[in-house]
Amino acid sequence: MTFFSDAGDQYSHRVRIVLAEKGVAVDVIDCQEEELPEDVAALNPYNSLPTLLDRELVLFEPGVMMEYLDERFPHPPLLPVYPVARAESRLYIYRIQRDWSRYADIILNSDGSDAEIEEARKELRDSLVAISPIFAEKPYFMSEEFSLVDCCIAPILWRLPAMGIEIPEAQCKPLVKYMERLFNRESFQESLSEVERELRD
Repeated sequence: MTFFSDAGDQYSHRVRIVLAEKGVAVDVIDCQEEELPEDVAALNPYNSLPTLLDRELVLFEPGVMMEYLDERFPHPPLLPVYPVARAESRLYIYRIQRDWSRYADIILNSDGSDAEIEEARKELRDSLVAISPIFAEKPYFMSEEFSLVDCCIAPILWRLPAMGIEIPEAQCKPLVKYMERLFNRESFQESLSEVERELRD
């Protein structure tokens, strides 16, 4: 299995967390979209990152990659067994994508005017502060177990300093504790690229 990854990209990071969580033997190749290896350009119609190769299978959408890996390597499971709970998890991921990931993209990629970036920074911070209390109920996002939902949230939270977002610790103790649980997981530490480690050094 080969994973073509952008070392600084939150979407590549999601998949690397799943690969590490599953203990998959994979060749991770760091590259940039401007200088893609010929393998990627030939196999991925969008010439995009991340791209996952598993024998003849080529995947080029992070959400599909994550679910494929969870099914291909069932232990530990990262989605619930029951259809209703699985659907709820997928909706959480969808909402993270529509809200937090979108704001993170605007900030990290400078996609917008200074005012739009500042607004995205405010919206993301306020949303995280508002949701902090739910992390007091369960150790992970709406769950007793680490899941694909956490794999989507962790890269955003890790990048908060790089986005110029500071979480008020006194006001957000459950969220801060959740971040510590995520960042201390062995799989999360294994997933980090050198570029990502430098974000918090």
